[in-house]
Amino acid sequence: MKLSKFGEKFSSQSGIVELMDDLGTALNENPDMIFMGGGNPGRIPQVEQVFKARMETILSDPAQLHSLMGVYQSPQGDKDFREQIAGLLRQQFGWQLSERNIAISNGSQSAFFVLYNLFAGTMSDGSQRSIHLPLAPEYIGYRDIGLSDNQFTATRPDIELLDDNLFKYHVDFSRLNINQQSAALCVSRPTNPTGNVLTDGEIEQLDAIAAEHDIPFIIDGAYGLPFPSIIFNDARAHWNHNTILVLSLSKLGLPGVRTGIIVASEEIIQAFTRANTIVSLACGNLGPALARELVSSGEILSLSQQQIAPFYRQRADQTVQWFRQALGDLPYRIHRPEGAIFLWLWFENLPISSQLLYERLKARGVLVVPGHNFFPGITDDWRHQQECIRVSYAQDGAVVKAGIETIAEEVAKAYGL
Repeated sequence: MKLSKFGEKFSSQSGIVELMDDLGTALNENPDMIFMGGGNPGRIPQVEQVFKARMETILSDPAQLHSLMGVYQSPQGDKDFREQIAGLLRQQFGWQLSERNIAISNGSQSAFFVLYNLFAGTMSDGSQRSIHLPLAPEYIGYRDIGLSDNQFTATRPDIELLDDNLFKYHVDFSRLNINQQSAALCVSRPTNPTGNVLTDGEIEQLDAIAAEHDIPFIIDGAYGLPFPSIIFNDARAHWNHNTILVLSLSKLGLPGVRTGIIVASEEIIQAFTRANTIVSLACGNLGPALARELVSSGEILSLSQQQIAPFYRQRADQTVQWFRQALGDLPYRIHRPEGAIFLWLWFENLPISSQLLYERLKARGVLVVPGHNFFPGITDDWRHQQECIRVSYAQDGAVVKAGIETIAEEVAKAYGL
């Protein structure tokens, strides 16, 4: 089989492909695997009941059912849903926007594919521009999303060592190098994989740098504000007409409906919609149909703040405690959990690579994600990349605890203990 350059790039093995293959294996082939690798949200009965009731209402109404299954939506997304999103953002944050500043996508992953390739890659004059990630490590799904080579550059973090085997990454503004080849700045907040929440000050400074260089500031808010609000400290939502805020319904408990939400200037939304039409034709209807009433009533906020965020906060605290008990005196640190649904573990001077640790754990029925996959744009041989793993604490507590015990055993073996 002869493939194009595009075909070779997008059909090759990669970190995100490995992760999703593992997910499929755990779901379909070996359900006894302890899956602590992927981003499936936890099951929260109160939240599931809300969506179940909404689905029953849709199924009992012929008009709503036809709208769900029998029509293509506008390429920009359902107008009523976009108006409700815009109204919610105006009411909560005072942002000056309308439905013309909102677009819907088939999941935020596809939104980033379009956005990154709109701004970065080979320009009309033949020059190359790249997306800059000012706080590595970053989301695994970015790494292979570019149509061009070298689609990303990144800045190493400043690492603050904290008490109780914790640490925290900060943006190292002294290392930040934004130049004419920089097409946009992008951060996830909370950060996937670390659970870090960039401070309001860091966000404001990055926003000012982007404006100074006349490039967009992209915020991946899949776990953040205003929903699903999986943030454990005080943080302000951020948007202006130079910001592209990407939201998602997945971490509300709806990863299967594949619904992303893009908030940006009208000019960017228009460009995004045209490109997205070519890539996806139209958006799926299920996500907006399930969320519409929750957005219009504001229930999506109370659900996020009163059910979803406390659920993950409790899980994070419990999982940290289990790791402390299991890892004991081993040389480990955990990134201070400030949001999202993951813990980021750093094993200082780990004698083996994170990939080999992943493989050993997989052989024992525990799936994690090796850390080196989360450093797109870091091109030097920084050993830290091979000393970290990402684990999810969204699954059942007993499953997570059993996985932690196996992780501790394999880490001890790696250190020869």
